[in-house]
Amino acid sequence: MIRTSRNRIAMLSPLREFFADLLFPRSCIGCGKRDTYLCDACLYGSPWKREHSCPFCESVLTPDGRTCFSCAPRHSLDGIFSASVFREATVVADAVHVLKYEYVPELAFPLGALLAKATAKTELPIADMIVPVPLHPWRLRFRGFNQSALLAESFAAAFMPDMPIPVRSDLLVRHRFTLPQARSHGAKERKANLKGAFSLPSDSRPFRKELKGKTIWLIDDVATTGATLEECAKVLKKSGVRHVFGIVVAR
Repeated sequence: MIRTSRNRIAMLSPLREFFADLLFPRSCIGCGKRDTYLCDACLYGSPWKREHSCPFCESVLTPDGRTCFSCAPRHSLDGIFSASVFREATVVADAVHVLKYEYVPELAFPLGALLAKATAKTELPIADMIVPVPLHPWRLRFRGFNQSALLAESFAAAFMPDMPIPVRSDLLVRHRFTLPQARSHGAKERKANLKGAFSLPSDSRPFRKELKGKTIWLIDDVATTGATLEECAKVLKKSGVRHVFGIVVAR
């Protein structure tokens, strides 16, 4: 609650951010160290996901979380790579919560760097472009930022700093307001909740030639069933994209 108050004040102006720092000084979510929301020791000391499985059947171990041969014909998403396990990486899980629900956009930068470091160890095909999962305009206005877009920018800057992969926030639109996935119960309800929620922009003609045959990394904070990433992948695959991989901080 203190962080929420601090950031609601700080978002208004640089001067108010100064006073917010005086009234509500920053401290690390993990260890309480001052002047940072998440210190490197806590961030990189969290357990990383060591084994990955097919994101749909979850019964077949696959390299980097790729979709297995049995599930691939029924799904658009080619895999979900996760840097950490949500229930095990407590500090990372807390950081994602604070980022989204206590309105601390600064946390996207260390989390994006963590995600880049983990992804660099994979053998996933390098993306032609990075696409953050979009927010509905109502939720974007309420929160003030899209956490996935901030993660994508931080990720791109850290992954290949000399030749960053372009981040394209203009390729997907979330045109239907949906309940947060955390409030949905079970895979079927989550899938129904998101059906038809995403599309290309209304005038998508300039994009279709650009997307043909490309590999895209979809960036999001957390994946549970993968329904959000799958719906985004459907739209992109219908537009001619060859490969779509979800890249998330935790699952």
